[in-house]
Amino acid sequence: MSPVLSMLIAIAVLVVGFVMLIKGADFFVDGSSAIAKRLKVPSMIIGLTIVALGTSLPELAVSVTASINGSNSLAISNISGSNIFNLLVVLGFSALFVPLHVDKTCMKIDFPFSILCALLLTLFGFTNGGLERYEGIIFLVLFVAYIILTVVRAKKNRVEEVEEQEKPMSVPKSIIFIVLGAAMIKFGGDFVVGGTVTINGLDIEYGATAIARALGMSETLIGLTIVALGTSLPELVTSIVAAKKNEVDMAVGNVVGSNIFNILLILGAASAINPVSFLRENAIDIILLVAASALVYLFAWTKEKIVRWEGVIMLLGYAGFMAYAIIR
Repeated sequence: MSPVLSMLIAIAVLVVGFVMLIKGADFFVDGSSAIAKRLKVPSMIIGLTIVALGTSLPELAVSVTASINGSNSLAISNISGSNIFNLLVVLGFSALFVPLHVDKTCMKIDFPFSILCALLLTLFGFTNGGLERYEGIIFLVLFVAYIILTVVRAKKNRVEEVEEQEKPMSVPKSIIFIVLGAAMIKFGGDFVVGGTVTINGLDIEYGATAIARALGMSETLIGLTIVALGTSLPELVTSIVAAKKNEVDMAVGNVVGSNIFNILLILGAASAINPVSFLRENAIDIILLVAASALVYLFAWTKEKIVRWEGVIMLLGYAGFMAYAIIR
């Protein structure tokens, strides 16, 4: 098979994988939200848990698949790249539409906790040269504790809501959406990460791994760029729509919650399955993630909001990060 045809096949499979990831996440969130409403779970809890989890499912699928396949550097670079993208691009781009006011509780609890998670990841990475299984289990325990505390906090602070005019979708349809969404996310993650399939005795590579090899790129670079961008699209779309509708708390909460989920749930699950080794580039990326988190927190803390000029600086910062990732 010619190199051009091989590249076209790899790109086509990658695009199909991204579409499956994004639409699968949409189906999963819609189905889960409808079930939650049927069970009369407050919408605040839905937003803090199901929506944040749903937009993080692409990263979960890609990183766990990469861990199972032994592409551990892709798992780390996917999470660090996605979290940096969420902070600098998703929030930065959203701030161009409307100033992003940050909830005081988020400033006191959630945002600092997301920075703490990044620092803990840095500590584990530098101490052992990666994430061991027991460290992955620690992340998962912290994730469960965070979810429980978030639910308790949401119940304590919730207000009575006006009953919606539109009824949620039926239970059978909700279950179909959940199952279909989970399946699309699983196979979409397989397609994005890539691999090799044998057809009529001919080995054909597909997905991000094939593109990385064909272009002479490392797995770390492909994870920081193509894969990180693709798996962060749900956060980007959700936050921009929320900002345009002036639901700024949702825009910020989606990013902060997703970043916490990415580290605790996704890297926790990936390293519990298969210990994850850190490359030098991974360590640098995690340090840059901590720096980006601190910068955005500083912007939010000054006036309890992120304004347009700060959003421009965040977007320029991401452009600089991309330039560094490509030339290093």
